[in-house]
Amino acid sequence: MKQRGLFDEDERLLKISALGDPLEKLDKVINWNIFRPALTTALRKEAKGPGGRPPYDYVMMFKILILQRLYNISDAQTEYQIQDRLSFMRFLGLTLKDTIPDEKTIWYFREQLVKEKVSEKLFKKFLRELEKQNLITRQGSIIDATFVDVPKQRNTKEDNDVIKDDKIPEEWNKPENKSRKSQKDTDARWAKKQDETHYGYKAHIKADSKSKLILKYTVTPANVHDSQELAKLIDSKDVAVYADSAYVGEPIEKCLQKKKVKSNICAKAFRNKPMTKKQAKGNRIISRTRSRIEHIFGFMTNSMNGIRIRSIGFARAEFNIGLMNLSYNLSRYRFLEAQG
Repeated sequence: MKQRGLFDEDERLLKISALGDPLEKLDKVINWNIFRPALTTALRKEAKGPGGRPPYDYVMMFKILILQRLYNISDAQTEYQIQDRLSFMRFLGLTLKDTIPDEKTIWYFREQLVKEKVSEKLFKKFLRELEKQNLITRQGSIIDATFVDVPKQRNTKEDNDVIKDDKIPEEWNKPENKSRKSQKDTDARWAKKQDETHYGYKAHIKADSKSKLILKYTVTPANVHDSQELAKLIDSKDVAVYADSAYVGEPIEKCLQKKKVKSNICAKAFRNKPMTKKQAKGNRIISRTRSRIEHIFGFMTNSMNGIRIRSIGFARAEFNIGLMNLSYNLSRYRFLEAQG
């Protein structure tokens, strides 16, 4: 056995860099301190007196949450991976002699941010940085939605019928069922698309057609139709909107006309009214741009280990989906920077 050397850690990190550490590349191009004011405002507490261990650096803890979304790992697995992987420690600015936040600390930090509803502020802060660098082209916006699955609930049919009416089953409100109730997601909903069944939420996204950066998002239960969120996503900065046939309809067209946004929505065939050759050709042209949003969902599915979250309730889902969109934009920015 070789003796441990003073520079073993540094030499191993050099080898990791030579192999192409994506976290090192991401860390070099992002100015993480732009998030510090929003984090500090959200987490500021009045001192209760002297003593006690000082809190971990807010930006470092925020970067841990970004790690979770980039690799889609649980709190327990996050603690383990930081302990185990030098690349994670380097990304967080930690060394082997530093104390690593445990899973309960990570959970509590995220819960505080959920409570303060800070995810959208963090997302918009980075978006403003992207706009300063002229990475948002505004040549066109693509709108689409994707399911965000959560752990399925094993409820009775009677319980599900009560939940659908936005009520809580009486049995769950009994004192002896307090712990059971805390583990039930009464905000998530079932939805079916073609042959796939989903349980959870839906992320409605607007992306820049050229840079493929996410510009805006909303979150709803999974059973809300895609088209219902379009009005919330578009604004006066949009020149044209690209979308699939799920967004076809007179209310949508009126909304776009009112906001003076050009409609590039794929035509839809109806019973006894097939699409014309002109409509089919128009769909092919629109799809060349519209399909670029599938690259975003593909990156989340493959490179970020799936569009699913481990949380209960709408507030946590909204926070985690916002963080997922921000994590994608951070990764996309690193790619765009590398392209020059």
